[in-house]
Amino acid sequence: MESFFTSAEQSGILTDQIEQLKAGSGIPFVIVKSETIIGRINLTGIVRGPFQSANVGYWVDKEHVGQGLASAALENIISYSIRDLGLHRLQAGTLLHNLGSQKVLRKAGFEPIGIAKKYLKIAGTWQDHLLFQRILSE
Repeated sequence: MESFFTSAEQSGILTDQIEQLKAGSGIPFVIVKSETIIGRINLTGIVRGPFQSANVGYWVDKEHVGQGLASAALENIISYSIRDLGLHRLQAGTLLHNLGSQKVLRKAGFEPIGIAKKYLKIAGTWQDHLLFQRILSE
């Protein structure tokens, strides 16, 4: 959707991420190449207590796909989640046809755990996702 690229939409996204950061339920990061932001990777839905879990989501600009940047960012997030947050588990979801992202997750030790029907609303449509998890304490 073109509205994603507007200043208003980006401002709203940043406001939401700042609120999640303040609440301790999310942490936004950017992916940088040569001092240019070319993607984002976020921890969301951070749950403490006995769960110690979070969701991880990421995207990389299409001009930079296939360069290992998502894999490097994900490895950094995994290390950060263990070292600084003490998390036990990370979960991620991909659209069923997003084989590139599934490859990134598998390479990082994530295992598929099932299909979630109509999991996220993307471009105005509820879409199925393949869910993955990585247990960090093993």
